Amino acid sequence: MKDKFQKTIYACFTGYVVQAIINNFIPLLFLTFQKNYQIPLREITMLVTINFGIQLLVDLLSAYFVDRIGYRISIVSAHIFSAAGLLGLVILPEIMPSAFQGLLIAVIIYAIGGGLIEVLVSPIMESCPTKQKEKAMSLLHSFYCWGHVVVVLVSTLFFRIFGIENWKILAVVWAVVPMINALVFVKAPLASLIGEEESGMKPGELFRSKIFWLLMVMMVAAGASEQAVSQWASTFAEQGLGVSKTFGDIMGPMAFALLMGSARAFYGKYGDRIHLDQFMMGSSILCILSYLGISLCPSPVLSLISCGICGLSVGIMWPGSFSKAAASLRTGGTAMFALLALGGDLGCSGGPTLVGMVSGVFQDNLKLGILAAIIFPVLLLICLVCSSFFYWSNQP
Repeated sequence: MKDKFQKTIYACFTGYVVQAIINNFIPLLFLTFQKNYQIPLREITMLVTINFGIQLLVDLLSAYFVDRIGYRISIVSAHIFSAAGLLGLVILPEIMPSAFQGLLIAVIIYAIGGGLIEVLVSPIMESCPTKQKEKAMSLLHSFYCWGHVVVVLVSTLFFRIFGIENWKILAVVWAVVPMINALVFVKAPLASLIGEEESGMKPGELFRSKIFWLLMVMMVAAGASEQAVSQWASTFAEQGLGVSKTFGDIMGPMAFALLMGSARAFYGKYGDRIHLDQFMMGSSILCILSYLGISLCPSPVLSLISCGICGLSVGIMWPGSFSKAAASLRTGGTAMFALLALGGDLGCSGGPTLVGMVSGVFQDNLKLGILAAIIFPVLLLICLVCSSFFYWSNQP
């Protein structure tokens, strides 16, 4: 049975690579857009906010429509939107009244795809007949990180060899990935997430659950803790620390993604020997320390090292929160995964936006912006403590 679903599992892995392309390619071009299109930093921030904001809206709506139209149509459509948006980055800025309008429309298109992928890939993977679901979920989410690494490494090498002015060619190359994976999902077998005699929880039922709201706050904090640094790492390294773009991209966002993926792969391999809550608490504390290192260390080298450590610390936060939800609310179904993805994307939008807004107030000082975002790993740590208390208080 497992061999039958191997194609589905690989397609899910690739789905998160597509998600990594969507979320991490355009931040490498922030300064290029600023220089070539004369787009100010506040509008650059808007691209990040709109990307995750649209994904958030899709997360919310998909809780109501995915079960009606089916997983296959939804996941294939997600990849088509993703490819169309990436191609739109190439075409739309040239034909719209302003380049920013073109970029914004392209971002909206691929954000629809990204939102659907975020909602669908985890439950599709959860439905596959695999043992030790927590380990499988962590391994799945590690592919977002490997995709992030590939995006940064390939893009950096491309810019170095062919020049960043040829970025549109690379955007077309990245668009091929979701096109191919859409074809794979057309034929891949899909299993049911809920047993035949069970029905998934409705949004109203979830809203009445205290543990669901705790998990929602955890997802918000997890997404914000991750993306507040990830989305600004390239700009922070180049502009805030004064290093070259090539060195900054490799030591900033790529090191962040590599260590984040390593943390997820580590738990994917050894998760049966590690208590998830304890691992997440330790990661939250390490994340708080890394934020302090990024924002307060006077040395650029130590700040960059702190960026990498931040990636290591946030690795388990998102998949760990999903795993806790799947274990706590076993009949949560599509609605639960969709609403949790909404919470995560709310954090993914709010984290970088807070950094950008605070930085703008202090003359584009990204260190102060990142320092303000330390509230998110602190909030996650508080939720984990509350979660453990809730668990023990309900033991006989």
